[in-house]
Amino acid sequence: MRLDDERESNNIDDIRGSGGGGVRGRTPIRIGGIGGVLLVLGAMYFGVDPRIVLNLLDQGSGGAPSVVAQQQASSSSPTAPASDPQKQFLSRVLASTEDVWTAYFQQMGKTYHDPRLVLFSGGVRSACGYAETSVGPFYCPADQKVYLDLTFFRELKDRLGAGGDFAQAYVVAHEIGHHVQNELGIMEQVNRSGAAAKGATGTSVRTELQADCFAGVWARRADDAKRILQTGDVEEGLNAAAAVGDDRLERQAQGYVVPDSFTHGTSAQRASWFRRGLSSGDVRQCDTFSASTL
Repeated sequence: MRLDDERESNNIDDIRGSGGGGVRGRTPIRIGGIGGVLLVLGAMYFGVDPRIVLNLLDQGSGGAPSVVAQQQASSSSPTAPASDPQKQFLSRVLASTEDVWTAYFQQMGKTYHDPRLVLFSGGVRSACGYAETSVGPFYCPADQKVYLDLTFFRELKDRLGAGGDFAQAYVVAHEIGHHVQNELGIMEQVNRSGAAAKGATGTSVRTELQADCFAGVWARRADDAKRILQTGDVEEGLNAAAAVGDDRLERQAQGYVVPDSFTHGTSAQRASWFRRGLSSGDVRQCDTFSASTL
């Protein structure tokens, strides 16, 4: 990606090493709202927790999700270095999403409110409750913040085979896609709908696939404006989207697939909706909730 000359966002809170809600020693991996069938690999999902999107019942409660596995955490939280290239890169990605969505909202006659990106280590308390690193990146609509432990990118590359700078940008853009949903009132509509959340055609899958599509819209518009994409970037994004499909993760975790437990969509669906946003650059092409076929 060509971002070296782009501005950095001021909307980043780096609380790594500050003990921002994390725990020490041998601690449980806690996965909220995803389901035990995914076990350890289920923790690799990125995207907003379906419970957060659909219920928003635990805001500020700090309640712990169910325990499904255990991991060995470090005895102390890492401290962010004074010069952090990865943080700088993510800051530029975030700034790019701010520029793209601010301009797009202006075209729609709306005002876009920038979210904040919180970098944490180990665990964090948000307005949507407590989450550990193993939950993966997530967006909390209650405080309009994206939460990310950078160790996720190592897992994405090493365990799921989705490395590269644009794969990381896609993760951030997907979470910002949830913020766009929140800004447009989509999350509130979903919350009020009372429709079934889980399952291959449930509202959770439709919510996640739309965020994938919005990530593609960002990439298309950012590239049109500043030519940020380089050879191989699109493939990295598509690979990252496919790597975290429900079917692939379930097959890796347990050897078989249970569509009724889907919360994010299949690998093919996630890549397809990301490509749709990338090809069109139009949020109107991202209406997963009206689509008869996902």
